[in-house]
Amino acid sequence: MRFTCEKNMLVNGLNITSRTVAQKSALSAIEGILCRAGEDLTLTGYNMETAISYRIDAEIGEIGECVLPAKLFGDIIRRLPEGMVTVVVDDNYKVSIRAGYASFNISAESADDYPELPDVGKGSSIRIPQIALKELISGTIFAVGDQGRPIYTGVKFEVEEDKVSAIAVDGFRLARRTYHCEDATGCNISFIVPAQGLKEVEKILQSEDEIVAFTLGAKHILFQMEDATLICRLLEGDFMDWRKVVPMDSPIKLVAHVSDLASSIARVDLVASDKYRTPIRCTFTNQELLLRNNTVIGTAEDRCTLAGDGKELEIGFKGQYLTEALRAIPSEEVCLELTNGLSPIVLTPVDEKHDFAYMVLPVRIKN
Repeated sequence: MRFTCEKNMLVNGLNITSRTVAQKSALSAIEGILCRAGEDLTLTGYNMETAISYRIDAEIGEIGECVLPAKLFGDIIRRLPEGMVTVVVDDNYKVSIRAGYASFNISAESADDYPELPDVGKGSSIRIPQIALKELISGTIFAVGDQGRPIYTGVKFEVEEDKVSAIAVDGFRLARRTYHCEDATGCNISFIVPAQGLKEVEKILQSEDEIVAFTLGAKHILFQMEDATLICRLLEGDFMDWRKVVPMDSPIKLVAHVSDLASSIARVDLVASDKYRTPIRCTFTNQELLLRNNTVIGTAEDRCTLAGDGKELEIGFKGQYLTEALRAIPSEEVCLELTNGLSPIVLTPVDEKHDFAYMVLPVRIKN
């Protein structure tokens, strides 16, 4: 195998694919990067759960494939001088790497033991702008659960004819973000993608104009993004019917400026810590929110201007949950919907061009 390509392109491909290289495995092959030279150069990292392949424009002198030591090969390429890099692998898997005056000789492995990537087949394929998928992920992934309930360690996608929604829950909060498609998707499906796989997809997504296509298989999903593809296993199980848990037509509706509310919450949460954490006591009055926090570290109080009458409703919330929801809101203002001191707060858009909902359960506060 022999190929020549730009160093920066090779570095970019290694940075992306190395994130799914197995750290420790009984199958040593997946601790390396699969390198295939054919019509172009393809690098692949696969940890038996998630695989990333990245295509690089290269001059192919001789086709072939091998498994390169991920860390060593990556460290060498990153430290090479700028310009073209030539890699030659002989029949004994001895690797020669040259760029400018620098040269290295290392060993590779046969690709025979590298596992085949899952075959997604020709299932349903959905195409949306990369920026739309990035917003769906960033707007929900912070609310996924931990390993206690595996089905909630992922984000549920609901694809309908004219929209794609992403939903995440963890037992204390719910995040839902919806993208309204310009063209019909042509299908009505739902599936749950592990958060870890989506984090990798989010890192790869960059272009606002380019399209990302995701294809659903029986047990896996394939994301195709320009030169990169990612395959990951789907989660299986019963996901809660989120529509039944989000309060509708709450009697109290207030409007807040997102940055002002977030700043007030951050200030009163300064006296909390992982060891000494108490809920923030929120009192919604006419045109104002009073926030108070009282821990063994100290006390804090702040006020935030609102539009509307909170009818003296007092309720407690975990500061982190409110902060993360506000951070994901894509607008300057947000509507706060409340029912009583024991019901969740729901954050919804003031501007109709956005479509999201963030629900946070209250924490019981002592009088």
